[in-house]
Amino acid sequence: MSQSGFIRVIRRKEVLTLSFGAMIGWSWMALSGGWIDEAGSLGAVLAFGLGGIAVVFVGLTYGELASAMPLAGGEHVYSYRALGRHFSFVCTWAILLAYVSVVTFEAVALPTVVEYLFPGYSRGYLWTVAGWDVQFTWVLVGIVAAVTMTAINVLGIRLAARLQMLVTLLILLAAGVIVSGAAVAGDSSNMQPLFTAGSKGVVGVLVIVPVMLVGFDVIPQSAEEIDLPYAQIGKLLVVSILFAVAFYMAIIWGVSMALDATARGDASIPTAEAALSLAGPWGRTILILGGIGGILTSWNAFIIGASRAMYALAEAGQLPAWLGGLHPRFRTPHRAILLIGAFCCVSPLFGRQTMVWLVDAGSFGTIIAYAFVALSFLVLRKREPLMQRPYLVPYGRFVGVAAFAMSVGIALMFLPFSPAALIWPYEWVIVGGWCALGGLLMWLARGRQHEGAADIE
Repeated sequence: MSQSGFIRVIRRKEVLTLSFGAMIGWSWMALSGGWIDEAGSLGAVLAFGLGGIAVVFVGLTYGELASAMPLAGGEHVYSYRALGRHFSFVCTWAILLAYVSVVTFEAVALPTVVEYLFPGYSRGYLWTVAGWDVQFTWVLVGIVAAVTMTAINVLGIRLAARLQMLVTLLILLAAGVIVSGAAVAGDSSNMQPLFTAGSKGVVGVLVIVPVMLVGFDVIPQSAEEIDLPYAQIGKLLVVSILFAVAFYMAIIWGVSMALDATARGDASIPTAEAALSLAGPWGRTILILGGIGGILTSWNAFIIGASRAMYALAEAGQLPAWLGGLHPRFRTPHRAILLIGAFCCVSPLFGRQTMVWLVDAGSFGTIIAYAFVALSFLVLRKREPLMQRPYLVPYGRFVGVAAFAMSVGIALMFLPFSPAALIWPYEWVIVGGWCALGGLLMWLARGRQHEGAADIE
């Protein structure tokens, strides 16, 4: 057991599947055809390769910091020690926007995907939100799943990690159907055009790659519960990013080998239709089940990440103290998990479109947090050169500068002058509202002392 009361129970395979599963959600099923159409088959693969390099640089900074400070809260711990109380809150509040947006979206994504297995199951019209008709049975599926995922996480991270391992195997099986089928029955002529719209198309896909790979930072969030030598935490984090990049590139290649441009454009879920083309109806069913698996692994991992981030803020006196308590038996931040579960239960009531806006806004928060972590890495390298770093990144200054520059560069792509800008006014209202709520919480907590300063400093 760690000094704070967390139990170190997560092993090597569970760490890998926790991080990998967080990065592999539903998007590989729903968006792969769009990536190919936007950048071309080779252009989309290239975009994920280049974007993956950028994320690896960020991941390296996380890896060194997580091994040096294996404490619950990840980003909060690093930025507090390097940049101080106020910047650490901004950093953690930004990543919390990303985590909360993902878990609430998964409660909407799951009932939507179930429709592909049981067409027409949605019944009982409730209301319309942003053009989306909300149905009772559709909402019920989301709420039941949310309650289940919440309960699993309250009962212990070991149970959640084992679920992650099991469902990740389903995702890999589904990916195997696409890749092996493309190798045997695919047609390379379907990959034309290799590039669409030149560099503009590649950049259009590149900007979303860091968003697709968000989730590796769940490892630092739960570092206090990992039962491994600290040096291995950093290494496993980087390895998980490389696995996820390879996964996305393989799926893009498989879909482009299976379907031509016309077939991809006509398909509601190009990846599932690619499996149908390559392996028949059973292949399509396995792909849909793999997509559901991706929803569950992402959902599970981000509940872990969000609850540990809330716990860290509460322990620092920047959120209500009751969010910082651990369950006396299961040693989980159960109150934070229950609050996140409540968000998940409510989110299906707002329909799908509003959740898409929330996820887009959360993506911006992710990049902001990455920039803060890279900056913290550089500050601590200079200020505390003698800090014990079990996983020491070579060429640290270069890696830190590259990670910071890439994070800032990608963040700029969300601004109004960029073609990838957040949608006005909806997504900017979400960002502004989240910032205002954070500012209010900082003001309310201005008189509280940081109880865990000794652990960080």
